[in-house]
Amino acid sequence: MKISLLVGILTLGCNGAFAGSLIETFGSGANQFSMEFVEIGNANNAPDTYGKGSVSYVYNIGKYEVSRDMIDKANSEANLGITYIPSLSDTPTKPATGITWVEAAKFVNYLNTSTGGTAAYKFSGNTFQLWSSSDSGYDSSNLFRNSLSKFVLPNENEWVKAAYGGPDGTWNLYPTGNTTPTSVTSGTLLNTAVYGQNGVADVNNAGALSRYGTMAQGGNVFEAIENAVDGSNNLTNEDRMTRGGSIYESVGYLSSGVYFGLRPTSTGGDFGLRVASVPEPSALSLLAIGLGGLALVRRRK
Repeated sequence: MKISLLVGILTLGCNGAFAGSLIETFGSGANQFSMEFVEIGNANNAPDTYGKGSVSYVYNIGKYEVSRDMIDKANSEANLGITYIPSLSDTPTKPATGITWVEAAKFVNYLNTSTGGTAAYKFSGNTFQLWSSSDSGYDSSNLFRNSLSKFVLPNENEWVKAAYGGPDGTWNLYPTGNTTPTSVTSGTLLNTAVYGQNGVADVNNAGALSRYGTMAQGGNVFEAIENAVDGSNNLTNEDRMTRGGSIYESVGYLSSGVYFGLRPTSTGGDFGLRVASVPEPSALSLLAIGLGGLALVRRRK
């Protein structure tokens, strides 16, 4: 079952702009869970100084990191077999840590297929594969992601824009601003982040929000990025990118120019994920039709 609600349309965001959040619900009965997304607008924005973060479309990204509760319920509902490291994720509200890139991709696939959508990532059993030209939704520019899917692991540009960008098109050094964030164990005070600590914070209590309204894109746990480190996305076993720093790291790891590579089947105790929601092709087609109709009305007038 899937329920989508638009809430907080007139809520004044931390950046002074009006923003909304979208609640998506997955699973059923005792295994039902919800995920909150925030909208990332300003399509066709200029990239940052590293040439990253330019995105040509409006999309949504998870306000919070994926929690242990979400993984538990997805595992129970669909027998995904995803494991994590419970020593850091000792309560349902903590981020699910120690998840491999492959397991993160399986979780995202569940979000799509359980709501009647198309899987984002191709598997044969437990083996990750590339999409081929004979597959519906094949995109020659990205052999990892199916173009017909809605829920995805954010690619580097999508992740960077949500973390360091702002609706006005400017860029921050850290997700929480340009000055060094204060290290905290938990909380939501301005310009704070969870790093240099011994334990993770609850996903909804892990530091200040970015200008777009996301939490803990700096600190708490490293997050899985869809991209291969070299950006090619054309080999199944190439290293995947992780970003955002974690509890174990110094503040420099939270900054905009830093990323790390990790084997797709490897993991770490401070490795987790966040989910993005991209425009579905049908929605883009309807928008194009609508804009075309509007242009026709204007011409007639």
